[in-house]
Amino acid sequence: MSSLPTAPGFPPLRLRRYAGFWLTDRTLKFLGASHARFSPRPTDVLLVSFPKTGTTWLKALAFSAHLPSTGADHPLHRNNPHDLVGFLELAGEDDDGLIYEGIPSPRLLAAHLPYSLLPHGITDGSGGRIVYVCRDPKDTLFSFWHFHEKTTATLQRMADDGGASSAMPTFEEAFELFCKGQSMAGPQWRHALEYWEASRLSPDQVLFLRYEDMLRDPEGSLRKMAVFMGCPFSPEEEETGVVRDIVELCSLGMLKGLEVNRSGRTMLGLKNEAFFRNGTVGDWSSCMTPAMAARLDGIVAEALEGSMLFFLKEKSVQQANAKPEN
Repeated sequence: MSSLPTAPGFPPLRLRRYAGFWLTDRTLKFLGASHARFSPRPTDVLLVSFPKTGTTWLKALAFSAHLPSTGADHPLHRNNPHDLVGFLELAGEDDDGLIYEGIPSPRLLAAHLPYSLLPHGITDGSGGRIVYVCRDPKDTLFSFWHFHEKTTATLQRMADDGGASSAMPTFEEAFELFCKGQSMAGPQWRHALEYWEASRLSPDQVLFLRYEDMLRDPEGSLRKMAVFMGCPFSPEEEETGVVRDIVELCSLGMLKGLEVNRSGRTMLGLKNEAFFRNGTVGDWSSCMTPAMAARLDGIVAEALEGSMLFFLKEKSVQQANAKPEN
């Protein structure tokens, strides 16, 4: 790792450039462990996202699709979604690197890794299916910014281990780093492009979702996910309103109000409450100037030229915000 190029990033963690992406030391360490020791299964479902693009919501929906019950005994009433669906990058956390081997099939796992850095047993088609969610980079950065404000103390502890800077950057400084792609698993547009291209080549293996589309039609998105994951809702479940109930249980308002998410911390020491803010579309406009937005849009458009991949169009913002927040 020491031979890889390093640079400051946002959040203010030391990043190393590997295979075209900026990764933390922690991610690189876990990456090596997961490639060497993780054994994919044909029934696995891997939930993938760039950080702050809808990861928590995706985990809650996918977990609930596998367990179509929304009563008071549902695990989401007692657990943060990140405790129910673990990250593949943490496969090296225990001594043997076999932290997920004991989970019965079908396993539901998650990752922030680029497609090209996933274990080969997943990308060669033999290791199950991938559900990917993308989000407008402007809202991603804005969400990242607020998340960082809530997690400064934890990042400071990481800084004490040599993994982060104690300095709190201004939003303008964070914007500059993000535009350079210097964020965890960045650049975001390349991250999304890899999964977009994989979904076009192997639509039965990779489902590509847009956060904004999920906000507009959460029930339709949930049904699509369930069919893709191999656990479609039965006619009886549809008739009794299971889909509607899951969407309500996994809504931002519901999850944010649960006691487990108003207290407690994840295994990395992050407060559960830090994962819930407001989840709207176009929120970036409260902190980003039109010139900044145009610049970032231009960088993304140039990087994605010819790919047929696009992020949220400005004219769709009002339509998305008119829908219930989830």
